[in-house]
Amino acid sequence: MKSMTGYGRATAMVEGFSLAVQVSSVNRKTLDLTIAIPEAWEGLEPAIGGLVRKFASRGKVHVGIEVTGGLSAGGMAWDEAAATEALERLQEFAARQGVEFRPTPELLWQVASSQRRGSDLPAPELAEKPLLATLTEALRSFAAMRAREGESLLVDFIKRAEVLHRLVDAIAARAPQVAGNYREQLLKRLREANLELDLKDERVLREIALFADRCDISEELTRLRSHFEQLTALLRAPGEIGRKADFLLQEVGREVNTIGSKANDLVIARAVIELKNELERVREQMMNVE
Repeated sequence: MKSMTGYGRATAMVEGFSLAVQVSSVNRKTLDLTIAIPEAWEGLEPAIGGLVRKFASRGKVHVGIEVTGGLSAGGMAWDEAAATEALERLQEFAARQGVEFRPTPELLWQVASSQRRGSDLPAPELAEKPLLATLTEALRSFAAMRAREGESLLVDFIKRAEVLHRLVDAIAARAPQVAGNYREQLLKRLREANLELDLKDERVLREIALFADRCDISEELTRLRSHFEQLTALLRAPGEIGRKADFLLQEVGREVNTIGSKANDLVIARAVIELKNELERVREQMMNVE
């Protein structure tokens, strides 16, 4: 089991530039991939997307690629002639506007930085291999976090599954008593109304039989246990399980609703309410599972 929440980061150097790749994700029904990449490398997006899909099949996944630097061995590599020309043009502009021109250290730094030599990014064909290698490292860290989160979710699901089983067992143990309790209540009401009837009276037997048929939940309990068995097996299955689990939980919810509407018993009704509450918690948690 893997969570859809994850984060991974890796860094590398590419042709004198510092490369940082971050991968993050949150839950989403399908795979929703966004990539923030320098414009010069946009042609690498298909390769990036293909690599991400090997690690994630669901979730809102964001890949952020940042490139900084471009330093030479001797430090900042700016074009002094171009920076001087830029300052002269600024001075001429200030003179035409009648403004005194006094360059500050901050302005000199900005102009010099804007005229760096070799500040263009490496060509995509040169960047592709190191970029994908760095992305793979980030994705491995990302996948490891998803796996750890998934293990925590699995432990929680197992505990909640035990609660669901206990509630269903309690309902199953109570169900055979419902018709008998109804018979006693029916006879009590008849006696209170001074309508003494024999237990073998056809009208009494017919009423009890109809009630027993209406409140019979044996089929629902059988299907419910079958769904639980499938869900328990699915929780430990490899690969994507979120969609299948969500479908099974919907089927469980239908059976629980049917039991609640048919049982006509206070004890069972209380157990159904607890079942619904616990089931809703499981469904909320399952939204985070890939």
